[in-house]
Amino acid sequence: MVVQRTEAPATEPRSSSVIVNVIDVLRCFSVENPVLGVTEIATKVGLHKSSISRILATLEQEHIVSQDATTRKYSLGLGLIAVAGPLLANLDVRRVAFPFLEALAAATGETAVLNIWDGLESVSVEQIPSIHQVKHTSAMGSRYNTALSASVQVFLAHMEPACAAQLLESGAVVIPKNSPEARNQYLERLETVRKRGCAANHGETSNEEVGVAAPIFDHRGTVVACVMIAAPYYRVSEQQLSELGVACMRAARNIGTRLGAQPA
Repeated sequence: MVVQRTEAPATEPRSSSVIVNVIDVLRCFSVENPVLGVTEIATKVGLHKSSISRILATLEQEHIVSQDATTRKYSLGLGLIAVAGPLLANLDVRRVAFPFLEALAAATGETAVLNIWDGLESVSVEQIPSIHQVKHTSAMGSRYNTALSASVQVFLAHMEPACAAQLLESGAVVIPKNSPEARNQYLERLETVRKRGCAANHGETSNEEVGVAAPIFDHRGTVVACVMIAAPYYRVSEQQLSELGVACMRAARNIGTRLGAQPA
């Protein structure tokens, strides 16, 4: 009995390539549908259940998928980590972010910046200058430890509150009128930043500059960098500040997606 010969091409409109079929099977699994049965996968892919069973059996041998002994359904296995590990280890957030920074600068007309956190300061590692003659830019490697800086707000908002409080109390991160009351008010502000998804510095560190920043998450859900927009104060109204925040968050999400972050 030759099972493969009984499968009519009309029921398999996609390429008959084994590799394509395997990829199609793996793509059936998602955050919304992490566990699937043979019949569900066969329906999604358009192959006979016998073909799906053979593919899954091979993938299970390689630990790419795993089967629940009770439900007999499948989910992605830890073997995928070994396959994707070299890619994840070599992803360069600066390289990944560059085209999105270019698009952000083009869409907003303002300077788009990528910052990372080195443990004590926010550091500028990439920048696409504004097209305007009057603009705000900074030298590569510029460092920021002022609490009201938009990028500093983002990084502190996504670390343990105790760590953020320690940085403030020690003076490593500079806050105006460093007192217990001022620090508590600032920590409340960080909570708002975390919930809102972006931070703003509307002329607070300089009456000539506005900054808006949003966090970039990686596949672990860790903040690895932030996107920031820098612009002259006179050019940004309250409404425009909100619009820049939306654009900044969108760019940060797109970069995060390329790094393997799960959609919010």
